[in-house]
Amino acid sequence: MKHTTNSRSYDLAGLYTLSLRMVIGWTYFSAFWRRLVLENKLIPDEKGYIGEKFNHFLPNALGIKPVIEYLVTHPDALQRSMMIFTIIEAIVGLFIILGFFTRLMSIGIFSLALGILLGSGWLGTTCLDEWQIGVLGIAGGFVLFLTGSGPYSLDHYFIRTNRKFTQKKWFCWLGSGILPVPNLKHFVLAGSLLIFALTLYTNQYFHGGVWGTLHNKSVKPELEISNISLHHPDLQFQVYRTEGADVYGSFVIGIHILDKDGNILKEWDYRQLSKFPEGNIRNQYVAKIKPGKYSLVVPLGARADITVNIDDILQKDKIHAIKLVDISGIEWTENIQ
Repeated sequence: MKHTTNSRSYDLAGLYTLSLRMVIGWTYFSAFWRRLVLENKLIPDEKGYIGEKFNHFLPNALGIKPVIEYLVTHPDALQRSMMIFTIIEAIVGLFIILGFFTRLMSIGIFSLALGILLGSGWLGTTCLDEWQIGVLGIAGGFVLFLTGSGPYSLDHYFIRTNRKFTQKKWFCWLGSGILPVPNLKHFVLAGSLLIFALTLYTNQYFHGGVWGTLHNKSVKPELEISNISLHHPDLQFQVYRTEGADVYGSFVIGIHILDKDGNILKEWDYRQLSKFPEGNIRNQYVAKIKPGKYSLVVPLGARADITVNIDDILQKDKIHAIKLVDISGIEWTENIQ
């Protein structure tokens, strides 16, 4: 009688989470649908390539930055990883919608959401959207693991038709039915508190959302200038964009070489930068700095060595700093050591 009551409870729990299961399933399956059916976003060097979006995660990722950096510096490995990742999202999303091996797929949901959270939780120009997707996906995956699927699922169909494998203990762990956890209340409490702690920690780490000053690194572009070196007749420096919206680049309309008083010794304006020689830009990642129609375009996460000719500066000993000017009016200056 107790076993029947428990089975009924899990059936109801799976029924109540039906809408959650379908929405979360479509959230992940739709990634596959967008990238391969509606458009093909797995082709390198094509507009909308998913690998470039992955590159956008790099500057402020939490804990997985070395993995991201390795992939964006190895384009073949990146493309393979994006294809595998997309296939996994398709399988996990579709199986969750169908309610097939629900608990195993919920672990996939949990893992995918954790990857989104750690990689891109800092992005979101208005509503911290990537962070919200990550933490809600983790919580939703945990709930689906606890409940399994109810009447409208393949798991339930196989249980009702008394398939032999559904009688095995492993099916309860990977599919649906009574979750074989001795002290379920403590398990739920511990899992919930861990997820809540992760939510608070990442909210504070990425956005200062728990205490202190709120900050959003997706609003204004930030360029880092480094590795400045003089090699007559050229000057070389590295540019790395670490902040700002991921949907469009920083538009550099001026490069200035300054003396110690801030006077311009030489400058390149937007006309010259729109025709800047691509051979003078050595990109290191998949997201590439390149000349645009009216500026030098610097996507989020892009890092490149820039070479400019300074042979026509007569008093090279007066060269003191480099300044980059964004179309928004933001300026970045770095002294030459």
